[in-house]
Amino acid sequence: MNLSFFDQFTSPHLLGIPLILISTLFPTLLLPSPTNRWITNRLSTLQLWFIHLTTKQLMLPLNKGGHKWALILTSLMLLLLMINLLGLLPYTFTPTTQLSMNMALAFPLWLATLLTGLRNQPTMSLGHLLPEGTPTPLIPALILIETVSLLIRPLALGVRLTANLTAGHLLIQLISTATTALLPILPTVSTLTALILLLLTILEIAVAMIQAYVFVLLLSLYLQENI
Repeated sequence: MNLSFFDQFTSPHLLGIPLILISTLFPTLLLPSPTNRWITNRLSTLQLWFIHLTTKQLMLPLNKGGHKWALILTSLMLLLLMINLLGLLPYTFTPTTQLSMNMALAFPLWLATLLTGLRNQPTMSLGHLLPEGTPTPLIPALILIETVSLLIRPLALGVRLTANLTAGHLLIQLISTATTALLPILPTVSTLTALILLLLTILEIAVAMIQAYVFVLLLSLYLQENI
């Protein structure tokens, strides 16, 4: 029983070929194709409005130098958002429940923000490792603590996204299993459980959207520290 609950997190294969790449790139096919017209239909208008709103929110913490990252951060936000939402559909696979994929997204972008700071303003970037006014005996310990906290940032990004989505998927599967099991025995309790399942699904839709936003927002905050 325990193994069946976690089978949904295993990468699907077809004829020995892993399908995680297709699962990752498939959401991009849902975006409307650009045409020569400014506004083609309501879907394109809604898409442009959402992208504009997302870009505006992500660029608020950044100064003018960080606006060069607008395309990367907005594209990452849309990719994570669609992957998380499509993963809530039945009989689908959610690539963002894999820690390896989330780390593959978090580590290079975090490293890029760090190297940007070391290249443009190395003194300011290294100055974050030692708060101003630190007593002399505490300097070695604080430098070590700040260095460790800096290095675990990409791990925190990946683990946060993985843990939230994995926990939500497990809760949905556990409650749906209980709903179907109680239906022939206790129909009233099964109805209440189905109502809880509906509320949990709505909550997970919100969590999928919030986690995609938080992932990119934290990257933008890391970038702001280094520009």
